Amino acid sequence: MKKFYILVLMLLVSLSALAQNGRSLYNKYSDLPDVEAVYISPAMFRLIGKIPDVEMQDGSVNFGPIIKSLSGLYILNIPKSEAAAQLADEVNHFVTKGHYELLMEAKDNGEVMRMYTVGDDKIVNSLVMLSRDASETSFICLDGTMPREQLEALIAEAAKE
Repeated sequence: MKKFYILVLMLLVSLSALAQNGRSLYNKYSDLPDVEAVYISPAMFRLIGKIPDVEMQDGSVNFGPIIKSLSGLYILNIPKSEAAAQLADEVNHFVTKGHYELLMEAKDNGEVMRMYTVGDDKIVNSLVMLSRDASETSFICLDGTMPREQLEALIAEAAKE
């Protein structure tokens, strides 16, 4: 389970509409003590998007269109604390209020990881991942206009690992 989470996180980082959203949660929690926080701006995605196409080893997924479509990446990792529980509650609230669709859920030895998307049949406007276990809460939010088919292929390929 941890390997999958780390793989997805590494893929999304390396690729590098709501009342409450990823940015506002990032701003609220990123300066708290013991919080690990990463933000990648639209400017960085534009810069990364100028590199040649980046494909999986088997050539099944081209990351280029996904990279070029991103407008923000927000990552928070909070050790077990009141702030971690509050973050999880807020994420669950904005996912519900924002009409996100549960893309997948994985449970393993007390760890629960959920991925949600909002968009339509062709485009994903936001992908949210929330992972909780006994020691920490992790939140990842990708915003943009990601091609759904390519994003789903990326996630399916990562899940094989």
